[in-house]
Amino acid sequence: MKKILFAALMCCTLQATAQTEITPYKPGVNAEGVTYILPRTALRVDLLVEVNRYTPGEYAKYAERYLRVKDVAIEPSETWTIKEIHMDVFGKPDTTKVYTLKLKDKTIAPMVKLSDDGMLLAINAEPQQTTPFEGYTTEKSGRKLDSRQYMTEEILMAGSNAKTAQLCAQEIYSIRESKNLLNRGQADYMPTDGKQMEIMINNLNEQENALAQLFLGYTLSETKTYTFYVDPTGDMDKEVLFRFSRRLGVVDTDDLAGYPVFISIKDQHTVPAPVEGLDVRKKAIRLDGIQYNVPSKAKVEIFSEQQPLVNAEVAFGQFGNVETLSSVLFNKRTDTKVVFYDQTGGVKSIDE
Repeated sequence: MKKILFAALMCCTLQATAQTEITPYKPGVNAEGVTYILPRTALRVDLLVEVNRYTPGEYAKYAERYLRVKDVAIEPSETWTIKEIHMDVFGKPDTTKVYTLKLKDKTIAPMVKLSDDGMLLAINAEPQQTTPFEGYTTEKSGRKLDSRQYMTEEILMAGSNAKTAQLCAQEIYSIRESKNLLNRGQADYMPTDGKQMEIMINNLNEQENALAQLFLGYTLSETKTYTFYVDPTGDMDKEVLFRFSRRLGVVDTDDLAGYPVFISIKDQHTVPAPVEGLDVRKKAIRLDGIQYNVPSKAKVEIFSEQQPLVNAEVAFGQFGNVETLSSVLFNKRTDTKVVFYDQTGGVKSIDE
């Protein structure tokens, strides 16, 4: 964050007149003051998706015969699902709204605080920047177990897949019976305490699951994140934000393999339209002070044909007007403190 003390900046160049000037910044002109930028409002859309990758078991076709489990998939598959979506609002420099502040000798020298990219955040006060969304945390789940380490010698010596599947199924039933005997307290070797009981049950579950994967297969799950940025200059009507396929996940906006997810932004015109055609004198009066945004609210929707995903009302700096805080607020009789919204450039608070 930049902190600029105007007294140090201007002590050698102040003229003997009585008011503060704000003039539009012109590239290449070295103004005697500090150039600041008003923000425009942009959107960041974070998407959390989950992909489940299924691998069929080696003996999947025997699952119904030996385990009485129907409709077990025998082909690998990949399924993508949208888990969460989050929309964040942030400010970025609006290069059409760049101004230079000049102080003259009968005004105080305010402390102006800018963001690292030059956006106006506060005057004579500490800025209150919005904490950005840090994004989703990705994770993985599921695992392939080593079935062979739980196979008996008889299983390993079986001469066909059908025989191996039959013996593996018998071993699964045997493990289940052992768990039932433990739970009933009828096992030949009962554990001495609850902790030992838990260890034995967990070990038997691991064996059963490893052998069951030979029939039922296994699924590895993983979450992934995607980020999209939207910088509107006006209304947006059902524009494609991204496309999504249950088989492929997020695909390009022109890839018809995925269905479209749209974004619509409609300005609600919550502030009056700017006054056009001001004469030179009135424009000079308008520039005599600190420029700031008066944002207009807009309705933002993100949706697909299947379901709505985001429905929010957002204030956009570029949809409103630019107004002026009078230089009277910063004369030698006052020490006005002003804080601006970093997302929109609007006034958050004014304290004298």
